[in-house]
Amino acid sequence: MRPSDLAREHGLSTQAVRNYERDGFIPAASRTRSGYRVYTEAHAAALRAFLALIPAHGHATAGRIMNALNAGDTEGALALIDRGHLRLLRDRETLDAVRAAIGHLTAVPAPARFTGPPLTVGELARRLEVTAATIRNWEQAGILAPEREPVTGYRLFRQEDVRDAELAHLLRRGDHPLERIAVVVRQVRTAGGTEELAGALEGWGRRLTERGVAMLDAAAQVSRYLRLI
Repeated sequence: MRPSDLAREHGLSTQAVRNYERDGFIPAASRTRSGYRVYTEAHAAALRAFLALIPAHGHATAGRIMNALNAGDTEGALALIDRGHLRLLRDRETLDAVRAAIGHLTAVPAPARFTGPPLTVGELARRLEVTAATIRNWEQAGILAPEREPVTGYRLFRQEDVRDAELAHLLRRGDHPLERIAVVVRQVRTAGGTEELAGALEGWGRRLTERGVAMLDAAAQVSRYLRLI
């Protein structure tokens, strides 16, 4: 096969195929006496495997997996694939934790939105009826990230910080561990609120499902390539 034969199957340019060979994503081609590249079914299988690995593991990891396979390091390639599956599992567990936490939040009446000036640690602790040490623990756990007063260095908890602290307080009463609360609060900050986050979870779940299916497709292509080589 010629570079154009491999490129045509995937809608690629012939230069892209040459670049993939240069980068070690497909094996080096043999050459005719006149210098033309000659590809085999193994090269075609390698290209299919690489392109299937991209949506499953990302471009960079897909490249490292193919580099390892083409260098004869099958164990190293499989370890990279295993780590991808482990990340997907952790993402699923995080999603389940966030869903559970959001379910807890929506079942409890939300506190009135804080609109006053920034609060100190003591003022926030009194608002939530917890100790100042509890607030500092939440900060150490990554749940809160207050600004500091430039002169005194005192913590200043603004509207968003107070909201995050109130979310943490609700979730702690629901026995959620601090590490999960930190994940939920980060997601709430990114989404812009609990209602927005609840709507975003469906899309998050869809993306995880798509990645899982892509991993299955990639595994089939990698397995076929391994049998050929």
